[in-house]
Amino acid sequence: MSAASTTHRFRNWSLVFGIWTLLVLSYSASSVISSINEGYPASWSRAFAWNFLDFYLWMLLTPLVSWLGRRGAHDWPRFWVVHIPAGIVIAGVQSAVMLTLYWQITGPSPIGKVHTFDDFLHQESVYKFHFALLIYWLLLVVLRGLASQRSLKDERLRSSQLEGQLAQSQLQALRMQLQPHFLFNTLNAISALALADPPQARLMISRLSDFLRLTLEERNAQQVSLSREMQFLDCYLGIQQVRFQDRLTTHLDIAADTLDAAVPNLILQPLVENALRHGLLAKSERGNLRISAHRAGDLLRLRVEDDGLGLPPAGHHEGIGLSNTRERLQALFGTSARLQLSRIDGGGTRVDLRFPFVACNG
Repeated sequence: MSAASTTHRFRNWSLVFGIWTLLVLSYSASSVISSINEGYPASWSRAFAWNFLDFYLWMLLTPLVSWLGRRGAHDWPRFWVVHIPAGIVIAGVQSAVMLTLYWQITGPSPIGKVHTFDDFLHQESVYKFHFALLIYWLLLVVLRGLASQRSLKDERLRSSQLEGQLAQSQLQALRMQLQPHFLFNTLNAISALALADPPQARLMISRLSDFLRLTLEERNAQQVSLSREMQFLDCYLGIQQVRFQDRLTTHLDIAADTLDAAVPNLILQPLVENALRHGLLAKSERGNLRISAHRAGDLLRLRVEDDGLGLPPAGHHEGIGLSNTRERLQALFGTSARLQLSRIDGGGTRVDLRFPFVACNG
């Protein structure tokens, strides 16, 4: 456990201890003042013992109530099934322990007709149980409120981090794609086609324009529809096709029911870039690039594979594209997402992405 985590836990427990101690002192003072006003002799020791046992027992029970509060927190039927019996049991146990310890410490009351433990239970048990039950529900509400506030704060932080990662991914995509040699080769191809095949040159200029526009157009979106992602990829592949000429064949297998699925913005381009640069660029003969999207139950499965040179030797670290993709999936979907990199028999590399299928709202 880190020093920062230890300090945070100590601070939290100090705050909890301080709050319960304040309640002990406040209720003890109130009890003594009430006795004086009613003409009874003040007994600080009995008042303090009663409230000390009562509230400090609740302080010890706070982690249990907090743990129970997380059960069924997002399911109301389960919430009531858990907390109605739990509240009754915990309030009953707390009341019984508190009253027993109080009697053992203070003994019979010098005021009234309480001479035996049975008399004491008969007089105090019903009131104490109802008060304990009220404390349980108040404590549960406060703890759930604090948990919701903390969850909202974490969600805002997570959203901020995702926006930062998206911006970094976009800048990295531009930096990887618009390197000088990339622009040089693209403009060279356009220049050569301008005389030999003007329609093709105009098409390449149009694709380059669309490529730049789409890269920047969704700069604030964390997720886009798969159909939008494929538009961007189509522009990028159109430019790369000029670079590879007849050495690149692209196969798309995109199921119709996946086109409206929400996917992280710019999630496929780094994987395709990785396949082209590290798998197919150094290959002398024709290379094949396959991109597929299918739905598997509640999951969306994306796959990018090539028949290039295959994975680098063991021990080679993942590049920026793959590591950024893995981190973004983790940030967006947690353990529900997976990125798997594997070799293909006969040569080539396969990248599988799996994450929850959610229809895109935009």
